[in-house]
Amino acid sequence: MLASGMRGRIACDVKKAGLASARFPSQMGLIRPKAAVGRGVEWVAEERLENGTTYNSYIIYGEEKTALVDASHEKFHDLYLGTLQKQLEAASRKIDYIICSHTEPDHSGLIPAILDLYPEAVVAGSKVCLMFLKGLTHRPFTSQQVKGGDKIDLGGAHVLEFVMAPNLHWPDTMFSFDHATNIMYTCDAFGLHYCTEDPYDVDVKAIMPHYRFYYDCLMKPNAKSVTTALRKTKDLPYSIIANGHGPIIRFNVPELSTVFSDRLSQTLAKGITKAGVQTEMVDMLSCDPQELVAITGRSKGIVLMSPPNNNPEAKISLAAMTSAVKKGTKIIVAESFGGNDEPVDALVGSFVDANCDMAVDPLRMLTQKDVISKKKKAMCPDVAKAVARISSGLYVVTASHNNARSAMIASWVTQASFEPLGLTIAVAKDRAIESLMQVGDSFVLNCLGEDDFQGTMKHFLQRFQPGADRFEGVDWFPAPDNKSPVLKGSIAYMECKVVSRLETADHWITYCEVVDGNVNKPQARTAVHRRKQFRCNGAAKMYSCRQHPYVQQFRCTGAAKMPRWIKLRS
Repeated sequence: MLASGMRGRIACDVKKAGLASARFPSQMGLIRPKAAVGRGVEWVAEERLENGTTYNSYIIYGEEKTALVDASHEKFHDLYLGTLQKQLEAASRKIDYIICSHTEPDHSGLIPAILDLYPEAVVAGSKVCLMFLKGLTHRPFTSQQVKGGDKIDLGGAHVLEFVMAPNLHWPDTMFSFDHATNIMYTCDAFGLHYCTEDPYDVDVKAIMPHYRFYYDCLMKPNAKSVTTALRKTKDLPYSIIANGHGPIIRFNVPELSTVFSDRLSQTLAKGITKAGVQTEMVDMLSCDPQELVAITGRSKGIVLMSPPNNNPEAKISLAAMTSAVKKGTKIIVAESFGGNDEPVDALVGSFVDANCDMAVDPLRMLTQKDVISKKKKAMCPDVAKAVARISSGLYVVTASHNNARSAMIASWVTQASFEPLGLTIAVAKDRAIESLMQVGDSFVLNCLGEDDFQGTMKHFLQRFQPGADRFEGVDWFPAPDNKSPVLKGSIAYMECKVVSRLETADHWITYCEVVDGNVNKPQARTAVHRRKQFRCNGAAKMYSCRQHPYVQQFRCTGAAKMPRWIKLRS
C-alpha cells in the first residue's frame, strides 16, 4: 500500500538461502495517481513454486471515500495492519469500503482485523461472498451486496463498476473496474505465483511459463467461467490488470489477457502435434497477409477457429487464405465462442467453394441447451412421450437492477400457493437473468397471448451478444412497483419477489410471491406450450390451445399491494 504521491518502495530483511523460506514482508508502489498497491511477498519452498509468490492488496483514494480492494493472509497480520495504518495516516484517510473480490482466506483472512480498526467500513461483495464472509468472521458488520453493473462512487471520477465472475477458482469471485484509472482489479484471475522486486510484468518471457502453469492449475478446470468473464469485460477499457498474486499486468495487457481465450486453439494444436503432425499457430488478426498466404500454400491441412465477423483484419486474412489454399486441402472449422464469431457454416462454404475437403463436420461449442437436449434424447422413449404431454403457458420473465436489464422466455411456471399468493418458475442455470433472480430480488412475469405470441417469443429466443439490449425494438413500460419491464404486448403481468430457491441439476426452482399485477387484454387467452411436437413436413411446430377456460377468478387477500382482479388462465 502506498499513500498518494509517494513513489518509494520498502522491503524488509531479504533472505534467500537455498530452499529455505524467506520473505519480503511488505512492498509498496503507486500504480496510478490515487491507486496504490501493497504486497506481502513470500519465498516458499513448495514444489513447482520456484520463484515464490505475492499477496497483492490495493488502496484507491477517491476525492470523498477510500476503498481497500482485498486484504491479505493472516500470516501477515502485524506487518500488514501496521503498514496499512501508516499509509492511511500519512494520507489523513480511513477505510470507507472494503471490496472483497472473493473469500479465499489468503485474500480475506485479515478483513475481521481491519474491521476492528475501521468498524464503520462497509464491506462490498457479491451475495455469496457476503454470506461466506459472515460465516468466516462470526461477527456483525456493515455490508453492501453488489451485482454485475452496480457501481460505487468514491468521488473524483473514481467510480468502481463490478463484474460478476463466479467460479473463477472461487464461487463468489467478482472483478472491480475503476473508471478514473482504467484499472481492473481481478484478484486471482490473471495472476501467477512469481515474485520479483519489480511489481510489474516487465519480463514477459520470464513470467509466461508461470502464468500458463497458474492458469492450467487453477483456472482451466473452470474454462467456461473464464470465457464468460472475458466476454463480460470486453467493453471495459482497462489498461492495467491488478491481480491478487504476482506481477501487476501493465506492459503486456493485450498479450496476457488473451492467453486465456486462446486456450482452445492451443489445445487443438497440442492434440494434432501429439499425432506426429507439424503445426504452426497463426493469429489471423495480426499476421501479415503475405505471410499467411505462404503458410496456407505449404499446409496440407488447416484448422480454423472462427474469427470475429466485424473485424476488418479477419476479413482480409480470410480472403488471403481462401485465395491461397490448394485444392484438396483438409479443413476443420471450429467455433471460438467469442460472442460475435463468423458463422462456421459460412466459413465451411467459402472453403468448399475453393475445392477443399472438410475433414470433419464443424466443431461446435456444446451449450447448456445442447446438454439438456442430450439428456432429453437419453430418456426412456415411453417416459419421454409421457412427459411431453405436460402442457404449460408461455411467459416472458423480465428483471432489472440499476442499468442492467434481462429477459427470458419461460414455460415452466405454475401457481404454488394461495396465501401468500405464490408462483414457482424454473430458471436454467446458464440463463443471464438468473443473477437478477436471487432471494430478495424482484421481477415481472408477462403472460403472452395465444394470438400474437410468435413475434415476442422469436425476439427473446434469439442469441444476444454480451451487453446487447434485449429490449431494443420492444415496446415496454416500467412496472409500477419494482420498475422491471412490462411488455405492452402482454395480455397480463404480475410483479413478483423471490422468496426462496431450490437447486436441481440444471435449473433453479424459484419460489416467489406475487406483489402486484394487472390484466392488459381482458378478452385474450394465454398461449399454451405443448411439449409434444407434431411433425409436419419434417418441421416441428408448437401449437396454442384455444379451448382452455379460465381456471379461476379471484381477489388476492395475501398481498396488500394487489388491489385489482387478476384473471389467471391455464
